[in-house]
Amino acid sequence: MLRPDAAPDRLADVADVADVADRHATGRALRLGTRASELATSQSGWVADHLRAAGYEVELVPVRTVGDVSRASLSEIGGTGVFASALREALHEGTIDLAVHSLKDLPTTPEPGLVVAAVPEREDPRDALVARDGLTLATLPEGARVGTGSPRRAAQLAQLRPDLDVRDIRGNVGTRIAMVRDGELDAVVLACAGLSRLGRLDEATERLDLSTMLPAPGQGALAVECRDGHAALADLPPGVVVTDADLRGLLADALEHPPTRAAVTAERAVLARLEAGCTAPVGAHAAPAGLRPAPAEEAGRTTPPLTLSVFVALRHPQRHEQTGSDPVLLGRTVAEHLLNRPDPTRSADRPDGGPGVSHTGA
Repeated sequence: MLRPDAAPDRLADVADVADVADRHATGRALRLGTRASELATSQSGWVADHLRAAGYEVELVPVRTVGDVSRASLSEIGGTGVFASALREALHEGTIDLAVHSLKDLPTTPEPGLVVAAVPEREDPRDALVARDGLTLATLPEGARVGTGSPRRAAQLAQLRPDLDVRDIRGNVGTRIAMVRDGELDAVVLACAGLSRLGRLDEATERLDLSTMLPAPGQGALAVECRDGHAALADLPPGVVVTDADLRGLLADALEHPPTRAAVTAERAVLARLEAGCTAPVGAHAAPAGLRPAPAEEAGRTTPPLTLSVFVALRHPQRHEQTGSDPVLLGRTVAEHLLNRPDPTRSADRPDGGPGVSHTGA
């Protein structure tokens, strides 16, 4: 339960048993808004379990979105934000206290009055192939029917295997896999994270390497969103005052994973600069740069360098990779490079060296 008297740095401290017991004796359950799909409730349940482990009671509140009820393609029903708008409306109305989104479904433009209070540790960001007869992307026969609802996946499949028959599909994970089992399709491409959260990862016949197919920006990561500001939560018991600011603090303490936040910030900065939505043919993945040395101009910074890889097919297929320590600057720089590179065959090296190390290929 919520503690009205807890200091921010104590809200997620579970070491003190008496403190946890006190939380369970005070306030009310946190109302966590979630889409009603099996995958969404699995994701929200994961967040709820972590908050419960930190001593807070949580109630799941199903919220139906346009994306859940429409069978049209994402590009036809609005693309970016189609899964998030109803949850955000419920936050604004105060019927829920927090919402859990797949980060890749969130528009890059900030929502006035709301804030992403926590980005938990990311699941496997890769895509997976679920194919008949144990087939892989390389062993699918010519003309094989491959289903996906993602223009990003379709664009990369067209580049990797132009002989495939790529078909636009909708439906939840179970529905899409059934299309393969029933013989309607030879394979579907799905997110590893979604399969894992549903306990169906063993049905993947191949996990596609990041060098083969780049995921959607933010894929595999969750966003825990709540209201900005300092208003008191609604419907608290008499004498209990817990504010939105208190809630933001406890969510960050219990759930935030800074390396994931840095990586997805870089990926979404690319998307924001390209002015693309979640259905645009853009793939991006950022990860710690590892043993690759940071450029001289990055020396002395405390943020570990990231290597950001991006695929974009806005005009023609391009792929670009660059390293830097400022996630937002890195994402914007890569986007600028792609926007100003009409010829995908020219050298990737920037004349001025840029703010990072880059490697590009069509």
